[in-house]
Amino acid sequence: MSFTIQNALIPVENGYETADVQVVDNCISAIAPNNPPFNSPAYQGGNPPSNSPPYQGGNPPSNSPAYQGGNPPFNSPPYQGGDRGGQTVINGKNKLLLPGFVNAHTHSSEMWQRGIIPPLPLELWIAELEDFTPLEPEQVYLSALGTAVETLLSGGTSVVDHLVLIPGQELETIAAAVRAYQEIGIRAFIGPLIQDESLTAGMPSGDRDIEHAAYIRSTKATLEFMETAIKQFHNPEKGVNMLVAPTGIQLRSDALFEGCIELSDRYNLCRHAHLLETSAQKQLADEKYGYSAVEHLQRIGYLSPRTSLAHCVWLDDSDIAIMAETGATVVHNPLSNLRLGSGIAPILKYRQAGVNVSFGCDGAASNDSQDLLEAIKIGSILHNITDLDYRQWITPRQSVEMASLGGAKGLNLADEMGSLTVGKKADFVLYDLTSLSLLPRTDPIGLLILGRPTNAVDSVWVNGKQIVAEGKVKTIDVDALRRELFDRSEWTSKRQSQTVSDIEAHYRKVMNLQGYS
Repeated sequence: MSFTIQNALIPVENGYETADVQVVDNCISAIAPNNPPFNSPAYQGGNPPSNSPPYQGGNPPSNSPAYQGGNPPFNSPPYQGGDRGGQTVINGKNKLLLPGFVNAHTHSSEMWQRGIIPPLPLELWIAELEDFTPLEPEQVYLSALGTAVETLLSGGTSVVDHLVLIPGQELETIAAAVRAYQEIGIRAFIGPLIQDESLTAGMPSGDRDIEHAAYIRSTKATLEFMETAIKQFHNPEKGVNMLVAPTGIQLRSDALFEGCIELSDRYNLCRHAHLLETSAQKQLADEKYGYSAVEHLQRIGYLSPRTSLAHCVWLDDSDIAIMAETGATVVHNPLSNLRLGSGIAPILKYRQAGVNVSFGCDGAASNDSQDLLEAIKIGSILHNITDLDYRQWITPRQSVEMASLGGAKGLNLADEMGSLTVGKKADFVLYDLTSLSLLPRTDPIGLLILGRPTNAVDSVWVNGKQIVAEGKVKTIDVDALRRELFDRSEWTSKRQSQTVSDIEAHYRKVMNLQGYS
């Protein structure tokens, strides 16, 4: 697929410049003002020739969120419009072009429960979530479509789905999500959420000797299912990447982690998990190991540059040093951490230590949306209250880089996506700078990240294919999706979770909350 976006605004080191961006065979082939037609003597296809003079007009520098290296674009006579050898030309005037963001942690099927779970901490919130988890693959399909639509329309081109599985229909669950993501065209990274311990094992025991019920599936059976899923669904060429993704240090044994490490190494897959989202999980790690959960993951070999870890709220300085040493990525989910009272992750400390950080929405029952721009905004300005040194605060341009290149690094794909770079995949987004929410004109990236953009996404491309045009998803019928989500749900405000009632007294006791019952 070949096309040119003409006269788009792109960020450079000292501001912005207008440029044309050429795409050939689904990858960026050149970035320069007025690139020549594809059938002109100046261009013969592929990357710009090595003997062509480098473009001197302000191509984004290597430290810009828009550009991270690659072959230099070339000088050429200005293109005056008209036919470009049968190639599509897209008008980028008054539009901002940025690399696509990565929604680096979510749970798509939670969409069915957004807005309904009351204010509860994670351990009790999960109990209610599980009591009402969808039990039909078609619901998984529809919520995956909804997650993808919201991600695309808030600047995302990739989604990491820590997919909640329907018991007894695990492969059908994954197949439903795969079908949805391939139909819509978003780049998908699916990590089936696996565990081998029951719900009560995810809370500290305190001074009680608790016998936990056996989980519904053995460790061996879980790992066998995972290998089957990898063989059946892992297909990066068709936009679907499988991850190994145990839930976290809670609800799983070391044997499950070690089996996931072996699968990851054998099939060259990335690794994902939750890590120390709550103070209860930190207390649980102390009980289980007698030392830090981060140190434990390092000891068993789970941490690596191919590992991304969601939340990371309760890490201390020695944990942060381990994260930096191993090259693991922190996925910042600020909205769910606030919604569930989990805490504020020490993101500024991570950045100062050289730890890669990306952004995630988390599931739509703990956020309760999939608006990636909202997560990026809150995840950036929230930390202004954690450090008085304003020189450490996250700038809008740094936010863009974290959301795009940071997300790509966490998936071990920084060489292939995450920036506007010659040779990288054409995963990028055009924002309409005439949108009312991005006016009046000041700093386009500042308006996008610090403002509250509505209807700002004009166009989205994933792997060179246009998925969104003029603010509308082209690949599926969004009106039909809306009708399905409406017809399969009902208005409700009250429901009772039996599991929450069963475990709340114990939770309050081990967390030293007044009134155990």
